[in-house]
Amino acid sequence: MRVDEIQNGVVIDHIPAGKGQKLYELLGLNALDCTVALIRNAVSAKTGKKDIIKIDADFPFNLDIIGFVSPDITVNRIVNGEIVEKHHMDLPEKLIGVVRCKNPRCITSTEQELQHEFRLTDRENRVYRCVYCESKA
Repeated sequence: MRVDEIQNGVVIDHIPAGKGQKLYELLGLNALDCTVALIRNAVSAKTGKKDIIKIDADFPFNLDIIGFVSPDITVNRIVNGEIVEKHHMDLPEKLIGVVRCKNPRCITSTEQELQHEFRLTDRENRVYRCVYCESKA
């Protein structure tokens, strides 16, 4: 399969195989009015398989969402067919408005205008907890 290179846009690379769709949804890429390619199970020398997302437009994205999905992801900004910026992700310390608290007793369930906020409590096991009720994300 061949997916053409993009001239101006963003390539999100090294997404763990199977997590590309989740990242696509979290970033809200379905709302974009440009070409977006989600490549699943591409061959990877490092991991065997990976997912890739190519966005054929300069898209402002939240690096915290990408780091939350996987700290191994690389984000490349492309201008005139050349990589001009390369971001290597890390687990964000805080997540605000990215995931929702599932605890029905959490204050975010009754106070609808309150943003869902999680903080990283265990970097090694990638555990985030709600700042209001301590539930795991």
